[in-house]
Amino acid sequence: MAALAAASPGADECLEEDEDELEPGLDEAEAEPEPESGAKAAGGSRGAVLTRRGITLRVLLRDGLLEPARGVLSIYYLGKKFVGDLGADGTITWQETGQVFNSPSAWATHCKRLVNPAKKSGCGWASVRYKGQKLDQYKAAWLRKHQPNTPAAEESLASEGEEDELPEEEEEEAAREGRAPAPEPAAAKRPEERSKKQQCRSLAEQAGTDHGPPGKRPENKPRVPVRYCTLGTRDTARNPQTLVEVTPFAAINKFQPFNVAISSNVLLLLDFHSHLTRSEVVGYLGGRWDTNTQRRRRGGRAGGPQPRAEPPTLRLPAVLTVLRAFPCRSRLGDAEAAGTVEEEICQSLFLRGLSLVGWYHSHPFGPALPSLHDIDAQMDYQLKLQGSGNGFQPCLALICGPYYHGNPGVESKIAPFWVMPPPEQRPNDYGIPMEVEVAYIQDGFLTNDVLQEMTLLVEFYKGAPDLVKFQELWSQDQTYLDKLKGSLASRTPKDQSFAHVLEQIYSLLKLSG
Repeated sequence: MAALAAASPGADECLEEDEDELEPGLDEAEAEPEPESGAKAAGGSRGAVLTRRGITLRVLLRDGLLEPARGVLSIYYLGKKFVGDLGADGTITWQETGQVFNSPSAWATHCKRLVNPAKKSGCGWASVRYKGQKLDQYKAAWLRKHQPNTPAAEESLASEGEEDELPEEEEEEAAREGRAPAPEPAAAKRPEERSKKQQCRSLAEQAGTDHGPPGKRPENKPRVPVRYCTLGTRDTARNPQTLVEVTPFAAINKFQPFNVAISSNVLLLLDFHSHLTRSEVVGYLGGRWDTNTQRRRRGGRAGGPQPRAEPPTLRLPAVLTVLRAFPCRSRLGDAEAAGTVEEEICQSLFLRGLSLVGWYHSHPFGPALPSLHDIDAQMDYQLKLQGSGNGFQPCLALICGPYYHGNPGVESKIAPFWVMPPPEQRPNDYGIPMEVEVAYIQDGFLTNDVLQEMTLLVEFYKGAPDLVKFQELWSQDQTYLDKLKGSLASRTPKDQSFAHVLEQIYSLLKLSG
């Protein structure tokens, strides 16, 4: 998992491409000439024999085996689909971000590292499909047509510089997994042209529609969590709302790939939001991703001579700091209203100079554990944030369980998690929900933004049929309002100058029902 903290993958892809393809500017007809062989290429004027390594997309385009077009290239990897455009110059443009790659290997390596950061190479010609058929089959067809004397063994070999892939990685996503195909990535501007507002929208598109209609899953029967190791391969008969226990990184002998710090004001606002309704709520997290902590120089040994050589670099996990919560004041399933709210959140992120770093949602009367649906949604969000630039950026998920009676005391359980891709040898398994250790930052005061957001939330849910009736009893001796106050007490700053404002908000809650 240390590879997650690696620098921009774009540079690595260039190295992969140099091993796999001709160097830029080298004419394919001059590659690997063998004039004494007596073989004449079908192209006539070339008069040279290309080895399998020398056959590039430009060669296949020039000789008519491929045609440039939008959306004709695709990659299926560990349940995820990537779509690319084939250019007339043999380059590949990834539709999700507009990034341009010079070879199938470069594109495949980049995409596979997004899903599985430990991936070393992409085996592009066997991984990338042109109109549903693997590119290495087009390469073999070229050899049969233009160099019929080429040994059959040569046709079946992978291109030089590529490693063999497990066949399971390239399985058809719908037929083998028994589930609906992943949505086609939408065409986008190049990464350097995308603002934080656009980045937010790319992740926000699914919010408000993932969890079903308003009023979904109120106080229903308890769901018993299962251990990840009992899940096995994906099964369409399994309830997507099945809860799954999170796995500590130490349990699989891994280090958490990034550190997390969360402001207490973030926890207070999302906890307040989660308490207001018996239905699930959703919101976004704004913050900063600091990669400057990744590299530290080791000093010499104390008391000993300092080495003359440059001391080695010590790689430390970078820090993700969550500074603001942005509640979605829209009903789940109301896509039209959600679009307007998400636009406002994106604008707010942009004006504050914050990046979109994650999302949160609630399980009102259940434990703060991810469901199978949550795991898939988080994996998709991780890919969307990762796809917005060249460097790794994590996406954090928080789940709040405000009214779960299994929580100790009145404080809500707020659980952060992150999803690790399944092992490559088991590509049809679910992603692994990982427990994320977090450092909490106690804010000195409540900001006006937070207090205003709380007031707006009360106004939004006022009179709603699923609004929590705060005068009623939550337990034998506590009302729902007592429960809310008790949970927020642990998250409020020591400065109590805002206490009268909170009391006004609590009074509004009593009247709103």
